[in-house]
Amino acid sequence: MQINFFKYQGTGNDFIIIDAWEIPVALTTAQIAFLCDRRFGIGADGLMILAKSKQFDFEMIYYNADGEPGSMCGNGGRCLVQFAMKAGYIQKQTTFIAADGLHEAKLLDQDNWISLKMGDVDEVAIRSENECFLNTGSPHLIQWVNNPNQVDVKAIGAEIRNNDEFKLIGTNVNFVSVENEVVFVRTYERGVEDETLSCGTGVTASVLAASATNRLHEHANFAHVKTLGGQLIVRFVKQKGGFSNIWLEGPAIFVFKGAIDLI
Repeated sequence: MQINFFKYQGTGNDFIIIDAWEIPVALTTAQIAFLCDRRFGIGADGLMILAKSKQFDFEMIYYNADGEPGSMCGNGGRCLVQFAMKAGYIQKQTTFIAADGLHEAKLLDQDNWISLKMGDVDEVAIRSENECFLNTGSPHLIQWVNNPNQVDVKAIGAEIRNNDEFKLIGTNVNFVSVENEVVFVRTYERGVEDETLSCGTGVTASVLAASATNRLHEHANFAHVKTLGGQLIVRFVKQKGGFSNIWLEGPAIFVFKGAIDLI
């Protein structure tokens, strides 16, 4: 079987997109893992299928690089919106359904700059002076560090993700610092089981945690974010106990397209 695909990236977080608008696509776990493999397949942090939806503009079906169904992916969602616009399925504003529920998105004035509305966050669990936990469509453990560049993200992230608390359902692990209102984030992603250059739900979680622990100015309603793959912005409304009107903004870039044979 030959399958057509599109490759997109958002601040270095890269994805395979398969268009199932007209013809439904069903892939096995092994096939998805092969496609995402960086040595034997196309290579990606995850794979998305764009499907029609009866109620909304489209449905986002996301798989982790290991081939298993994934939870929400913020950068992936922005890339899929960009793809749907370029394919002519939607206009500059859209509403779509994903694993964690309904999302809105829009193309901003900057070229390729997509703003994606994330789900509300009802609670940021402050576990210690140096650690928070919250869910922004995917679970994230936040660890505050002096310099993320000095952290062995893969080794420490894997150890936390596979400890007794998290090994069954897994968690993403973010190593975060805040300086001059800029949030610097490095992320270990479950499903990839490695560091990724950027993580949209992780960036969002890190900014909200920074606000909840007063690492941002008390009146701040947005933050610039630095990742190894580039710059993003997270906007939010802080309220008692949680956050609403959360938007993740950043570039979503077409890389290449092609066809590949699947066994």
